[in-house]
Amino acid sequence: MKLKKLSTALILATLPTTGVFAAALDRSGQSIAAFLQPGNYFEAGISVLDPTVSGTTVAALGNQNTGDMAGDYYFPSAALKLQLTDNFSFGLIYDQPFGADAEYTQSVAFTNAQGNTNVEVDTQNLSMIFGYQPTENWNVYAGPVYQTVKGKVALRGAAYSVLGGVPAAGIGGYDANIGEDGAVGWLAGFAYQIPEIALKASLTYRSEVEHKMNVAENIVSPAQMTAIGQPAFGLLLPNGYSNGETEITTPQSVNLDLQTGIMANTVAFANLRWVNWKDFGIRPDKFGQFTEVATANPATGKLGKGFDLVSYTDDQISATVGVGRKLNEQWAGNVSVGYDTGAGNPVSTLGPTEGYWNVGLGLQFSPAPNYFIAGGVKYFMLGDAKAQSAAKFGTSAYDAEFEDNDAWAYGLKIGYKF
Repeated sequence: MKLKKLSTALILATLPTTGVFAAALDRSGQSIAAFLQPGNYFEAGISVLDPTVSGTTVAALGNQNTGDMAGDYYFPSAALKLQLTDNFSFGLIYDQPFGADAEYTQSVAFTNAQGNTNVEVDTQNLSMIFGYQPTENWNVYAGPVYQTVKGKVALRGAAYSVLGGVPAAGIGGYDANIGEDGAVGWLAGFAYQIPEIALKASLTYRSEVEHKMNVAENIVSPAQMTAIGQPAFGLLLPNGYSNGETEITTPQSVNLDLQTGIMANTVAFANLRWVNWKDFGIRPDKFGQFTEVATANPATGKLGKGFDLVSYTDDQISATVGVGRKLNEQWAGNVSVGYDTGAGNPVSTLGPTEGYWNVGLGLQFSPAPNYFIAGGVKYFMLGDAKAQSAAKFGTSAYDAEFEDNDAWAYGLKIGYKF
């Protein structure tokens, strides 16, 4: 069972729908499988997600249906791997590892006269990888990662009363436009393979990436805030706007990838991923100052600790297992099952699902031995969750329940060996 006879099936383990709807802001899954392909290799792919996520607010907020708040989105990926000599290789991998796209348009708990609650987060990664192969079996690799981050958040309605007014009226609102910033992190790992039995294992660590970003903060109506007893808005943002520096650190992660031949023309594969979301948080400058005022205890004179705009209580652990089979010289297919623990429950109202189960199917067509076209589809059964605004983080209080939600993901990839 030589590796060359299984090359078509092996590539199936990298179909482009691995992450897509993972916990917190995780999207791409940050695979480096393309870098571990034999010889010179190029691939490009796109993943598309079509989610349906809706819930019902608690009685205090009117038992309202939130409507579908999860937006469709897509993200591309690409990779180039060059085997420079028998012992040295070089690779470039582009992906969009983290992101969010959500908007509430129906429930008055999350909307008001000034607009809708929404969030958009976009990231891009370019990983430059240098590999050393002392023998046919071992590959040690490392390199820098350049990452960009930008986003915007708008909070509206009664669910955000500590920032947006009083529950009965949902007056006011808060905006944060996060300017794009680029920063550098790194990755390192090693891989082991036995080509004769199609065995391959890799362990990859990716560092945190620290960003210092300009955030433009806006209080929609500071005069109204003062009028209803929240004068701190007027003191911190007297003109309704402020530009200031905010630090955002994207999380560290570890990926473990395994695959092995189990019979002629058949491989089994698995991916395990850990992401350190528990230590992640976003607290814009003026937002943080106001929340410290809002959470102070006048009776004791203690200063408030404040709270983050977005935070998570747990780290994410996800797993995908599957089987790929070469059907003939041109066609191959795979099936997979995936699980994601989520990043804690209650969750943020800006991303109200708690992990998932998924099932996937993939198909690959190779018109010639050196190139292929692959497609995949996954169905996600999204975990039920209780969603809370940032002010309730760390407590069991919540604003809405989200149940029986799902998503479809589609992927397309082309690959070329040269």
